[in-house]
Amino acid sequence: MGKTMMDVNIEGINKELKNKSPKQIIEWALSIAKNPVITTNFRPYEVAILHACTNVDENLKVIWCDTGYNTPNTYKHAFELIKKLNLNIQLYVPKQTVGYRDVKMGIPQVNTEDHKLFTEQVKLEPFKRAMKEHQPDVWFTNLRHGQTAFRDSIDIVSKSKDGILKVSPFYYWTDTELDAYLKAQNLPNEFKYFDPTKVLENRECGLHS
Repeated sequence: MGKTMMDVNIEGINKELKNKSPKQIIEWALSIAKNPVITTNFRPYEVAILHACTNVDENLKVIWCDTGYNTPNTYKHAFELIKKLNLNIQLYVPKQTVGYRDVKMGIPQVNTEDHKLFTEQVKLEPFKRAMKEHQPDVWFTNLRHGQTAFRDSIDIVSKSKDGILKVSPFYYWTDTELDAYLKAQNLPNEFKYFDPTKVLENRECGLHS
């Protein structure tokens, strides 16, 4: 496709990529990237994007912002995938421990000032720190159509509020299609996942919106 980062026409490239495979989308993005990263929280179906991206670039940096509130199942799943896929993990954690926060505020109710502070501490600050340190130009995510109203408004390729090119290779894939992908690749999945900043599945935490 022969484009550079500055030349990317979002609307045009999305039309071009609409019927491409995740592998082809990833290869296109890597062809114009100088410093790509993938972010993960090891939620359900994250293994698909991790597998697909690292199959194309085994050294791709994988940023894991661990809130500290993951379930034991999620941690076990994460460690299994890190080993199985030989992930180049870049781990970021909050500056405050869970124990400190349990005494200070616990997990506040949604739509309160305390919850905004909580979300900033456990998710947004570590993420901003990671992005500042790595300075990526391409950011692979597993955002998919149908997850939230905001995610329905974007496409395979979009730009973050900081101007980073966000690429979601599985954007139009359904859970059923992902289940088939995981089965074909003999990849595990894990559903006992908890995000304390979202509570509801269709609620954004501020990372992508």
